[in-house]
Amino acid sequence: MFSLLHRSRLYKVLPGVFRDFSRPPFIYSLLSLEDSEPLFKLINSQNKKDLDYFRPHGFDLLSIKKQFANSSFLMMGVFDKEDLVGYFFLRFFANRTCFVGRLIDKQYRGSGIGRVMNDIMYHTAWRMNFRCLSTISRNNAAVMKAHSKNPSMIILKKLKDGYMLVEFIDQTRLKGKAAQH
Repeated sequence: MFSLLHRSRLYKVLPGVFRDFSRPPFIYSLLSLEDSEPLFKLINSQNKKDLDYFRPHGFDLLSIKKQFANSSFLMMGVFDKEDLVGYFFLRFFANRTCFVGRLIDKQYRGSGIGRVMNDIMYHTAWRMNFRCLSTISRNNAAVMKAHSKNPSMIILKKLKDGYMLVEFIDQTRLKGKAAQH
């Protein structure tokens, strides 16, 4: 259903988002089926504990390849020259919501990649007029720290097992609406 309603808009929005938010020296781009093995290697080279709260799909090579056939799952990557060092995604739904997630190679954390990934994910959703959501575990110290100063994040609901449903709100639109009233 997402493809019928929103896919063409997505591919009109993406070039502008990548142009507006990508920052050297890294290359931010869509992933393709040819990136399955590098993605498999990136995910499986991380500390197992780092993957405790990151489960968007199976991590075996076949599951990763199958994910590329899911038209409502947008897979993107961050490259340092030829090496895939970051993975981020949007999972779209026909009701104009999407869920976002990201994984950064342990050797590249703290380099600013995450902030750029967030900008690309959030602005892709917002330019398509989608709500941008995620679930975050309060037990995931690294993610809690990363989002502690994120002005776009609001907690919508506390979920079971220490999770929260959060939404990322476009602050510029909020300011514009406030100025109109």
